[in-house]
Amino acid sequence: MILVGLTGGIGSGKTTVSEMLAARGAIIVDADQIVRDVQRPGSPVLAALAEAFGDQVIDANGELDRPVVAQIVFSDPDALKKINAIVHPAVGKEMNDRILAQRSTNNVVILDIPLLTENPREGLQGKIVVDVSVETQVARLVAHRGFSEDDARARIARQSSRDERLKGADFVVDNSGDRPSLDAQIDRLWSWLTSLPQLPPDYEPPRPKKTT
Repeated sequence: MILVGLTGGIGSGKTTVSEMLAARGAIIVDADQIVRDVQRPGSPVLAALAEAFGDQVIDANGELDRPVVAQIVFSDPDALKKINAIVHPAVGKEMNDRILAQRSTNNVVILDIPLLTENPREGLQGKIVVDVSVETQVARLVAHRGFSEDDARARIARQSSRDERLKGADFVVDNSGDRPSLDAQIDRLWSWLTSLPQLPPDYEPPRPKKTT
């Protein structure tokens, strides 16, 4: 197994890069998808969130009401800490379980983690950063995701800065150009990934820290 992290700011096109790597044979361990999986109806995580914040966080279909949760944590750092203490251990365990399921293979495993810079992870063989300018991020969020410019800039500001993400990057994908340019970069990225040494079959990813 080869194990590398992938990150990028909101609106950078990280999901597109992840999909292109999957098309070339990579196994994607998507942190955002895992968050959704561990919060599914009937899950212990969803039950714990409802116990902590009330039934207001459950919608009519029995699913997590994400807009309500976003409102709760927007201006309440303590609420965000409480939610993270419930969600992060479950996400970390599921992520590590998916890594362990791949460790005896020769696959390239990509940990797709939006906040990898904010929450560094040990045991990776490299860090890929999908990079665009802040102005490009804003333009894409406004054009394709219905954000107002102020909301887009506020969300970007809550993440690590562009310079902070680029620091320590082993491979940078410039996603500010056209699709042929991106295709060429992903080809070079795939060549680099497949040149990395295989991890030993007894590789043990770090377990999530227990919270009290």
